[in-house]
Amino acid sequence: MANENNENSEDGPSKKALKKAQKAAEKAAKKAEYKAQNVTQSDTIQDGAEVDCSLGLYGNLTMNRSQEKLPVKHTELKDLDTNLANQNVTLRARLHTSRGKGKQAFFVLRSREHTVQCLIAVGEMVSKQMIKFVCNIAKESIIDVEGKVVMAGNKVESCSIQDVEIYATKVFVVSASAQRLPLQIEDAMRPEGDDPDGIQIKVNQDTRLDNRVLDLRTPTNQAIFRLEAGVCHLFREALKMRGFTEIMCPKLISSASEGGANVFGMKYFDKEAFLAQSPQLYKQMAIAADFGKVFTIGPVFRAENSNTHRHLTEFVGLDLEMAFTHHYHEVMTVIGSMFTEIFRGLRDNYADEIATVNNQFPAEPFKFLDPPLCLEYKEGVAMLKEAGIEMDETEDLSTPNEKLLGRLVKAKYDTDFYILDKFPLSVRPFYTMPDPSNPKWSNSYDMFMRGEEILSGAQRIHDADFLVERAKIHEIPIDTIQSYVDSFKYGCPPHAGGGIGLERVTMLYLGLDNIRKTSMFPRDPKRITP
Repeated sequence: MANENNENSEDGPSKKALKKAQKAAEKAAKKAEYKAQNVTQSDTIQDGAEVDCSLGLYGNLTMNRSQEKLPVKHTELKDLDTNLANQNVTLRARLHTSRGKGKQAFFVLRSREHTVQCLIAVGEMVSKQMIKFVCNIAKESIIDVEGKVVMAGNKVESCSIQDVEIYATKVFVVSASAQRLPLQIEDAMRPEGDDPDGIQIKVNQDTRLDNRVLDLRTPTNQAIFRLEAGVCHLFREALKMRGFTEIMCPKLISSASEGGANVFGMKYFDKEAFLAQSPQLYKQMAIAADFGKVFTIGPVFRAENSNTHRHLTEFVGLDLEMAFTHHYHEVMTVIGSMFTEIFRGLRDNYADEIATVNNQFPAEPFKFLDPPLCLEYKEGVAMLKEAGIEMDETEDLSTPNEKLLGRLVKAKYDTDFYILDKFPLSVRPFYTMPDPSNPKWSNSYDMFMRGEEILSGAQRIHDADFLVERAKIHEIPIDTIQSYVDSFKYGCPPHAGGGIGLERVTMLYLGLDNIRKTSMFPRDPKRITP
C-alpha cells in the first residue's frame, strides 16, 4: 500500500502535496487580487517593475548657467490671492517647512516676508516616489512649484497668505540647501516674550550674527531693512525738496576729523591716514564753496571700545549742513521738520513692515508732534531735578539721565521725539559757536527718540581766527586741524548742521533693544565678520 506521507509516490502527488499547492495558489491569487484592488494609476506595473507616472514632473534641475531662455512666467508669492483661484501658476521660493502624511505632503513656500501652504497628493499625475522626493528636499532650498491656486477651506493661520493654497503638480529643486542648518528659520522667527505654546526655543544674538545670511531671511529682518531703506529715501526726499545737494565725502583722511583719539589709523603708502569719524570737514568745505545746503549718506568709523546696545564701530551716517541768514534756529527748524516728515512717511508707507516687526518684537507705536517739541537744556535739567536727580545745569547728560528725561518728556508731552537746545559750551566740540549772550551756553542742539540721542548738531564757527582760539582752549594741536582751519580763510557764510546714525534711528523708531538688529553686518569692538 502506498504511503500517504510519500509526496513522490509513483501514482503522483500525495493528497498532502496537492493540498499544500492549492493553499499556495489561493494565497497568490488573494495577493494578486489585493494588489489589483489597491493599485493606483501611478503604480502601474510594466515588465515586473513599478513605473513612475510622475517622471519629468519633479527632480533636481541642472545648474542654471543661463543655458537657455524659457518663456515660463513665474508668479510672485505676494501676488497670490483669491483673484487667481483655479488658475495654474509657477512659483519660485524657498522651502520653509514640509511634512509627509500618508500619500500626501504639506509644505510651505517662503519668499521674503510672504509664505503660502502647498499640498501634493498621490493621484493620476503624482506618484508615491514624487511625494517621497518632496519630503526629502532640504529646508531653505530654492524650488520651483507649479500648481493650481485653490481657495482654502479654512484660513491658513500659519502662513501670511491665508485665503488660498497651492495644489502642486510639479516640483523642481533649483538650488539645494545643506541638510544641516546652523539655525532654524522657524526658531529665529519666534516672538519675543512668553510663548503661549510653551515653546522656549530661542536663537541667541551671536548665533544669528555668525550666520547672518540665514538670519536675514526671516520676515522680520526683511521688514527691518526695507524700513531702514525707507529712512534713507525719506531723508533724501525731504532735503532735496528744500534745495539740498547730495555730496560724496572721502572716507580716507589725513587727520582725525573730530580732532580726537577715537579714530582708526592706517598706512597710506608712505604716509599715515585715518578712516573718517565724520564728514564734518567736507560738509563745511562745501558750504565755504557756496553750495549752500548739502547732505551726504555714507559709512562713519569710530574707534570707541563701547560694547553697548547702541554703539557700533562702523555705522551709516546721515549728515547735513546748511548756510543760514540770521540765526542757527533756521537750520534746527529745517532738521526738526525733516524728522517729522520721515516719521510720517514711515507711519503711512511702511505700516506692513512695522506690523511684521511688532509681531516678533512688540513695541508701542512711535509718537511725535508737528511741529516738534523743543526744550532748552536747562529746562530738561529742571525736569530731572523735579524727578529727584541731583545735577548741575551745565553738567552733561549721563545715559541713565538721558533715558529718564525721555520718559519724563513722554509723560508730560506725549511725544517720543523732541529737541534739546542750548547745550553747555563745556560739553560740546571746539568748533561749536558759543552763545553770544552767555558764554556758559552754546548754539547747539541734540535730538532724541524714545529717550536716546539720534542727532548732535550746532552752529559751527566759520571764522578761522576764532576757530584757532577755541581749538587752543580745548588744547587741540593746530597742526592736526590745519586743513580744517584753512577752509575758512577765504570767507564762509554762517552755517549749522548735524549728524544722524541711520541704524540708531531705525532701532528707536521700531522700539528694538539692540542696534545690531538694524545693522545688516554689524561692526563692533568684538565683531568684524562676516
